Order: sequence, then C-alpha cells, then structure tokens
Amino acid sequence: MSGGDLDFDVVVIGAGNAGLTAATTLQRAGVRTLLVERHSVPGGCATSFRRGRYEFEVALHQLSGLGAEGQAFSLRPLLTSLGVAEQLEFVEERDLYRAVVPGVYDVTLPADWAGALDVLDAEFPGNRARIERFFDLVRNVTFWQVAAMDGLPAEQVDPLLFRQGLRPFKDVLDDHFDDERLKSVLGAYWGYLGLPPSRLPFQDLALVLFAYLEFKPWHIRGGSQMLSRALLDSFLRAGGEVRFHTAAAAIRTRGGRVAGVRLDTGERVSAAEVVSNVSLPATYAMLEGLPAPAAAARDLGTRRPGISGFVLHMGLDATPAELGFTASTNFVNVDMDDDRTFAAMRGLEPVRGIVASSYDVEPIGFAPPGASHVSLMTLQYADAWQALPPAEYARAKFAYAEGLLDLLETVTPGVRDAIEEVDVATPLTMERYLGHPGGAFYGYEQDAADGWPFRGIQRESHVPGLHLAGSWVGMGGFQPTLQSGAAVAGRLLESKGAYA
Repeated sequence: MSGGDLDFDVVVIGAGNAGLTAATTLQRAGVRTLLVERHSVPGGCATSFRRGRYEFEVALHQLSGLGAEGQAFSLRPLLTSLGVAEQLEFVEERDLYRAVVPGVYDVTLPADWAGALDVLDAEFPGNRARIERFFDLVRNVTFWQVAAMDGLPAEQVDPLLFRQGLRPFKDVLDDHFDDERLKSVLGAYWGYLGLPPSRLPFQDLALVLFAYLEFKPWHIRGGSQMLSRALLDSFLRAGGEVRFHTAAAAIRTRGGRVAGVRLDTGERVSAAEVVSNVSLPATYAMLEGLPAPAAAARDLGTRRPGISGFVLHMGLDATPAELGFTASTNFVNVDMDDDRTFAAMRGLEPVRGIVASSYDVEPIGFAPPGASHVSLMTLQYADAWQALPPAEYARAKFAYAEGLLDLLETVTPGVRDAIEEVDVATPLTMERYLGHPGGAFYGYEQDAADGWPFRGIQRESHVPGLHLAGSWVGMGGFQPTLQSGAAVAGRLLESKGAYA
C-alpha cells in the first residue's frame, strides 16, 4: 500500500438496494467497508424527491415478500438482521390490483388467495375449478423454483418445474382458460416485469403472483427513501464509511485479481474485495490493469439490456375517493392485445397501457391532507428517445405524457383538473440517473434465455475478488435486489472466515 492509499477490507460500489444490503451485512459482521455513491443520497431507484408540497416516490409500486410478523420465508428476517425492521412502518395494501380494459372488464383482486378466487369466480362464472388448479400450479412451480435457486440438486426437484417453468405464461393460461378476459386479468403483472405473457417464462410471473398473494403487497411509510436511509444508518452505526458525490473511476487489479478502486477524486483505495452494484457493462469497463476476461466478454455479447420506462408523477389537489381511485395499484390498457402493447413500447405511438399508483388509498404520508400523489408509468425502451433531435425532446416528452393522462381519464375522468404539481421522466432520464444502458430498470431482458436456469445466479464475476449484486445479475425489483446484496455479502463472509 502506498502512502496516500485508503485501506478497507471491502469497497461496495453503488448505494442502491443491493449495495446497501451488501455493505450493511458486511460492516455489521465486522468487515471494514467503504460504500461509494455518485449521487448525494442513498437508494438508487429507492428514493423520493419533493415538488411543492408533495413528496414523489420514484420507483416502489408494491413491496413484495414482506409478509406478516413471523411468516416463514418472508423478507422481514433479513430486514431485522440488518437492524432496520423496527425503524420502519409498513403499510399493507388490501388489494392486489385493479385491472381495467374500458368497456371489456374492470376487476379488482383482493390480496389473498381465497378472496381473489371468489372475485374471479364471480366476474367470470364457471371457472372456479380452473382457477383453483391454476393457483395450485402457481404455488407448486414457485415452491420448486425457489428450492432449485437455493441449490436443491436437480434430481430432487419435482419434474413439474422443468415441464412448466420455462413455458410462456400465455401458453399456461391457454391450457387452463378459454375466457380471454380472465387470462388478461391474471396476466396484468407483466407490466412489472417487462415482457408480455407470450414471452415471459411462467415461473417468473408465477413467482410475482405468489409473492403478492402469499405475502401481500406492502409499502413503507415515508416511501422507499426511508428504507434506504435506515439501511445507511445501520451501516454507519456499525462503523462503516460512505462517500457521496463520489464515483469509482476504476477497479484496480494486481496479479490478475482485485486490489481496490480508484475514485474520481483521485484517491486510491486498497481492498481485497469489491462488490459492484452497477451494471455489468460498466463494471467490466472499470477494470484497470486487466482486460475484461474473455468469458465475461462472451457473456455480455449474448445479452440484451432490458426495458426502461416513462413516468409521470403528479401532485393532485383531490383525495383518491374524489378522483375515483379505490385500489393503490391500477393496470389500465386500451385492449387485451399484450403483444401489440409491448411492440408499441419500442416507439412513440400513443400509449396503450399504464400502471397508475395512487399512494394515498393506503396513505404513505407523501401528500398533504385533502390531496394525493399519483404516478403513471408505462414501460418503454430508450431507442426512440435516443433518436430524437434535442430540439424535439421536450415537445415529445410532454406530448407523450398527455397520452398517459388520456388513458388514465378513461377510468378517472377529470383528473387533469386536479393537477397541482407534475414531473416527467423518460428512459433518457433513467439512463442519466441510474447510469444503466438504455435506462434499463431490470438489467438484462428478463426472458427465458437470460434466466437463472441458463445463466445461473451470477454473484461472482470472472475476476477474483470482484463480486456482483443487483438487477444485472438476477431478477429486477425491490425484493430480489435487497436479497441479492445480502446473499453476495453472506457468500463473501463464508469464504473469508477471518472476517466472521
């Protein structure tokens, strides 16, 4: 170590969900950890911002996997082990979602198996036994998928997973149901995952349905920034050090393995281990003194960055009841043609599907009395926005936002009249803020070829001492990324007994 070097056991790059849980897990185990973050606050997507008298939630729509106190296999034990569960107030949502195709169906599903079954049976009579069989399949495939991901040998896994797991979700729906409306309602969560049911592996959407039906959808009082802040506080209380407004300019190597990082301040940090919570292309591009291994280059060359999104945040001078919101999460689509809706996400044609999140049906504390905060999101790739001349960008952005409002007003007429504050983000906004290629929310495209059965769970890189965490090495979303960072840290602690 040279005289000017900082010295830590581990450097964690990026204070998103996975970076925070990795750093906190390590520091609480006695590992001297430096966390570096180029922004001024922790959280990455797990954050919020103010406009006027409103706080706007950036990304959390529904927290999955939290479960009730004492519920086995939930997210709560992890948050408890990190010293943050008691610092947070969780808000349970009564409904899974409201799914609407104007003039075709308008269905609100309760957030429990029996309640959802009863509603679907009432809305689509004659399908009760079919729905029960479908729900049984969702539960069984999810059970065996989780067991396989946790390392259960393949010969001990029920063949059901191999027969059904990688089939398109649409094909499984077609096996069970004839009513296109029912299939459309059950597939609504594809708007969280980025691929339509015709391309999305059954096991992925089954896992999402199971997580919300079994463990309920939740939010956090004060928004996702409260979780990020609680994790950071736990890390600091344990003696960790954080550098905000600081980026890792390079990952230093020596003798073919990690030796630390070089910060954009010019400082060099010595560390035997580095955990990266940034995109895989950016991670391997930061290697200094070592070319990207051929295996890494081959891997990156066969993968496609996933989808981003267009988000309209609104502060509304009206209550949810006055606006017509009865559920916190609302999927609104112009029709049931999911493939056409997905194809439209490549361009700037009028929006065909949105998720409208009303954060005050079950209030999280962001809007003043008598008002509400609503976000509208549609999935979208960055290509069309990248192709726009700079002079046309602002006009196109606000014209597209009007399209989201047009679709929302099919279920909440007059919402425009209540707008007090507004903020708009495009895939280019996501790209600038996250530093992800194309502003990708979930890392790589979440199709079967990129899933864990073929890629594995990539917690280790092709460089000794470099560890990978977050959505670019597994499933996207809050629960998977929170678990990803803790899992990487746990493996590192197991391999370095001296730290424990």
